[in-house]
Amino acid sequence: MNLSEETLKKIEGAIAKFPQKRSAALPMLHLVQEEQGYISDEAMHWIAGKLDLEPINILELVTFYPHFRQKPIGRRLIRVCRTLSCALLGSEEVCEGFKKEFDCELNEVSPGGDATIQYVECLAACNSAPVVMVDDELHENVDEGKIKEIAQKIKSET
Repeated sequence: MNLSEETLKKIEGAIAKFPQKRSAALPMLHLVQEEQGYISDEAMHWIAGKLDLEPINILELVTFYPHFRQKPIGRRLIRVCRTLSCALLGSEEVCEGFKKEFDCELNEVSPGGDATIQYVECLAACNSAPVVMVDDELHENVDEGKIKEIAQKIKSET
């Protein structure tokens, strides 16, 4: 596994912190994704080996928690809330607008590598639905104008 010395030290520290090695699985997954951008099959096998687990035990974690990714994403991650408040106020149209702006489907990298669009469960801003999170920045009351504004900003950053 090709990880930086800093990440490897953090992983060893995480393993040492717990009375049972298996308890370090989530911190290790976070550290690997932070460095590599996603959790590859190779990484899952490596983590399983470090923790004396089967790879399926790590895959179960990766597929259960929605913030873990199994493939690379675009430079910016656009998450569109699809929970009830957002759905009733147009999140489907918002999602379609972003797909059109970036010429890509859900969970794919746009042709220029600018973005990946995902539908997600609750972003905890129901009072200002529909909401979108771009990386860690929340955008509220998203409409067609805001879609274009957000997309233009992302495209201009390249």
